[in-house]
Amino acid sequence: MKLNEVVPWGRNADEYIRMFSLSDADLKGKILGCGDGPASFNTEMTEKGRNVISVDPIYEFSAEKIEERINHVYDIVIGQVKKDPSPYVWNFFKSPDEMGQCRLKSMKRFLSDYEKGRSEGRYKPESLPELSFPDKVFDLCLSSHFLFLYSGNLGLDFHIKAISEMLRVSREARIFPLLDHYDNKESAFTVPVMEYFNSKGYKAETLKVDYEFQIGGNHMMKIKSH
Repeated sequence: MKLNEVVPWGRNADEYIRMFSLSDADLKGKILGCGDGPASFNTEMTEKGRNVISVDPIYEFSAEKIEERINHVYDIVIGQVKKDPSPYVWNFFKSPDEMGQCRLKSMKRFLSDYEKGRSEGRYKPESLPELSFPDKVFDLCLSSHFLFLYSGNLGLDFHIKAISEMLRVSREARIFPLLDHYDNKESAFTVPVMEYFNSKGYKAETLKVDYEFQIGGNHMMKIKSH
């Protein structure tokens, strides 16, 4: 993996709770975050005594290298949002600058915890569709801003393999958002993915959540055994 091809962008625990409709009972379970990047969800949950492990290929790099990359892309990303704020809902955040400061705060919080968390095994340099964990070791597996969002780069077969792996290591998978970033419309893979897992004996459904930043991006997919 080349760090200079990655755009690190981290969300906080409040956003995760809203994106994935996480209840108190959910948060008391063992959670795996796939593709968490520099999000502060793991950090904040660990501070509260929760059990969260995060996997992402960027975790092979040092905190210094990740911070360097964050600093490089930050102004570029915020500049793009300022240039065209129309694809976004400005309720959760009032402006691009407020959104940027929130993201930066989350990423700095992650960086302050990263080396400690890596030594404790909370940040592992792995990625879907192959994980090193035993079967059903987690209660819940989350995928934020990866699956479905990059449908143009990751085919249907990849999505099915990745979600199958999430369900191998956990009892339930949740994925947010369901938009394809290419056109900000629902990914063409959502229906075939649900049909596939329903045919395999799972219960796959899409649910509206209390979070919308990208216009129309207020649904998650939830897949679990009956």
